[in-house]
Amino acid sequence: MNQPTCEQRIDKELESTISELERMYYSEDESEREEFYDYGLSFDYVSPNTFKEQEQGYFCYQLSWGGPSDEFRIYTNPDFTPHYIEYVFLDWFDGANRKCNKAEHKVIFDICEQDFFECGAFEHAFNESGRIHYSWESSRDNE
Repeated sequence: MNQPTCEQRIDKELESTISELERMYYSEDESEREEFYDYGLSFDYVSPNTFKEQEQGYFCYQLSWGGPSDEFRIYTNPDFTPHYIEYVFLDWFDGANRKCNKAEHKVIFDICEQDFFECGAFEHAFNESGRIHYSWESSRDNE
């Protein structure tokens, strides 16, 4: 029996990830809120041209690794404010992505704006990379 492709699985994975983030991030319970700060594996800057046909740099909020793995790729303006966010689901030589929007995926925008941006995580990750920052075109704006 063949396993479903990433394209067939991504919508359910994104919905599950968003629900989990909402549960932790918006919780009134301190222990659940603390759980958020232990969630995810890394937050790094990926320089332009790191991968074939990847002209733009982005910030990678990696949630899991291996098979499968998932992450949010956050593209920012030159001042490091979020410009475009996509969810990426990868599994052994297969992958799929979805554009995130504020109406359906508010929590990832709140995390980026209220946590990563406000605390300087974007700028820190970028400076640690020692790389060049290229922002996305305006055609990739979030809705």
